[in-house]
Amino acid sequence: MTGFGVAALLFSVLVIAVRVRWVPLESLDRGVVDGLNALVAPHRPLVTLMGGISRLGSFGILAWLIAIAATLLLVRRRLRLASFLVATALGGLVLDPTLKLAVGRLRPVVERPVAHGGGNSFPSGHALNSFICYAALLVVFLPALPARWRRPALLAGGVLVLLIGFSRLALGVHFLSDVIGGWSLGAAWVGLCAAAFELVRHESGKRVTAPLAEGLEPEAARDLHPAAPGRAPAEAPRRLWAVAGLAVAWVLTLGALVAVGLPLARYQHGNGNVLGDHAIPHWFAAHRDAALERITATGSDVGNTHAILAIGLVVGAVALAVARRWRPVVFLLTVMFGELTLFLASAAIAGRARPDVPNMDGQLPTSSYPSGHVAATICLWAAAALLVLPRTRAWWRWLFVAAAVLMPLWVAVARLYRGEHHPTDILGSVLLAGLWVPAAWWLLRPNADVTEHATARPAPATARPVRAAP
Repeated sequence: MTGFGVAALLFSVLVIAVRVRWVPLESLDRGVVDGLNALVAPHRPLVTLMGGISRLGSFGILAWLIAIAATLLLVRRRLRLASFLVATALGGLVLDPTLKLAVGRLRPVVERPVAHGGGNSFPSGHALNSFICYAALLVVFLPALPARWRRPALLAGGVLVLLIGFSRLALGVHFLSDVIGGWSLGAAWVGLCAAAFELVRHESGKRVTAPLAEGLEPEAARDLHPAAPGRAPAEAPRRLWAVAGLAVAWVLTLGALVAVGLPLARYQHGNGNVLGDHAIPHWFAAHRDAALERITATGSDVGNTHAILAIGLVVGAVALAVARRWRPVVFLLTVMFGELTLFLASAAIAGRARPDVPNMDGQLPTSSYPSGHVAATICLWAAAALLVLPRTRAWWRWLFVAAAVLMPLWVAVARLYRGEHHPTDILGSVLLAGLWVPAAWWLLRPNADVTEHATARPAPATARPVRAAP
């Protein structure tokens, strides 16, 4: 409680100093930002490094970390910890823009700009939200770590937050007092939320903990472990065999894609009428209307990289939380990474032109064959269905099977309608997924824990044979 009170006092002093434009503080702020700009701006690799560190404190990264952690906690039925994590993170999203508007401080103006920051300057949103999110994750998951690793984990989290704050100074988008203000407000907010959580624990009859030493809820340690320990020694040879098998499967799949794609790309400059490659895109282009444009725009978006990544992260988090095994997650990552590399490699080699109709989404960076949107959608939902089906007998498992059929169909029709692909590009995506997903499933055996559990059950007793009457 003392630390959070000191942090709150420091933030209050900084707010007043910034609002009254205290000259010594403004002089220090200007000197730091100008000095770092002169040091960093001339060196492009250093600017790139600072930009990469800064992104670790961005909303996109932090939101997904909190979402994945909260999903794991909810699946493990740790509702209070999930609520603490979400409420703490949401507090940062409210405090940052509110205080920026209230204080109204302008961003620094430097001699050699290398980055751009939106909105006002005080406090630093990256410093505030990175402190809140990483601190909240640490105090929630600390019980899952062995005691000897807890202090190094806290130290690593602190160093990461310091680097994120420093990167905002080095990029010239914040003053020193903005960053310190973000850190102090973040410490005060996390301390306040932890105190509220401890009060709830006390009211429910549980002992008060030391969050920085043992975490918020030490008794949750077992449920906070992402997965059970594996059986490394016996499985090591199989893992090597699986890696070798995946490499062979990847090469053979690429060969099949190229063998089909190159002739299609060469025939009449990619727009020959093979299986309706010319007729179907032209028919769709002649029957466009506003309602279908909105539906197909959504269908195209659900197959893009960002949507697939988002859905894949959620599926992976749920798989890890439910199965308590790394193998399903490794299977999902392997399928999606293999799909991405196969698509990029085969598209680069084939180099097929897009259909010769008006393109509704503008210039696209890759060739037409195969469709990356359709391939990624098939791989993601097929992998999810393969993971879900053996693990439950509930009716909703068939929703994943339906999604594995209907989602790729929606994306495929949308891409054809919008003039992005030929029909044979879609068939190329089916070929990619049809070869790669079964190979990964067979080699990685993501449901091995289910089958091992089933075979370990004792066989049901059989009735004793009845002797025939003499």
